[in-house]
Amino acid sequence: MDWLSAVQQLRRDNRPGVMVTLVEVRGHAPRDAGAKMVVGADHLWGSVGGGNLEEAAVRRARAMIASGATVPEMQESRLNAHARNPHGQQCCGGVVRLLLEPLPARPVIAVFGMGHVGFELARILSRLDVDLHLVDSRPEQLDELRLADVTGGPAQVSVQHLVLGEQALDRLPAGAHVLIMTHDHAEDFALCDAALRLPALGSVGLIGSSAKWTRFQSMLAEAGHDAAAIGRIRCPIGMPELPGKEPAVIAVGIAARLLEQRGRSAGPAEIADGPGSMVLT
Repeated sequence: MDWLSAVQQLRRDNRPGVMVTLVEVRGHAPRDAGAKMVVGADHLWGSVGGGNLEEAAVRRARAMIASGATVPEMQESRLNAHARNPHGQQCCGGVVRLLLEPLPARPVIAVFGMGHVGFELARILSRLDVDLHLVDSRPEQLDELRLADVTGGPAQVSVQHLVLGEQALDRLPAGAHVLIMTHDHAEDFALCDAALRLPALGSVGLIGSSAKWTRFQSMLAEAGHDAAAIGRIRCPIGMPELPGKEPAVIAVGIAARLLEQRGRSAGPAEIADGPGSMVLT
């Protein structure tokens, strides 16, 4: 597999990696400038020259993956018998510089319910580099023509018509953000209940009024969830400081909360603002 196919594979699998490029060669080196290697957490594609040069790059790349690094780095290696290299000698005689570029996994966001607010939210999120899952039990809401403005953006968009949206929850990767805004409170409740049984999920947000959330909390407790688990869900969601209750305004507030959370690497309970948040019943 070449480096381009490797990058595409990482994107499809939503796994992070690092692109390593040999950007400068002074003197003799095993590879010419322009050689590329893609490093994943468990796999490696391509080569920039083998030996200490490559081993050091691979180790640094995997440390960057583990730390969630997003800023590129330069790494210089001297290929001579006098260089103190931890992974063996390379006596080519040259000096090389490597560029290590992080390839972060796309954030995963699942929107359950493609009604007025869900549609406007999907339009906004589709303009971002995210893995966007759109789920609805009503096929007409997922019409290809209706979603043309959503699927044409840079986001990777998955459209799923499921009568039981809980099936989509089971397929989401760890850390996925879930936004529940279906047309039916019974569907909303089933999704909340299922989401709380998946502790690996990231944030869980429910659209609705404070009265709706009070009722849901009681029902979730009756279903066997303790207060700590129920506290993973935030309802209402949005930004109360934005004037207006139009679907697009509410969607902007929800998207802004997600971006704010992503920017500060917050925990699962940060996409909502409590009872004063913008709501849609």
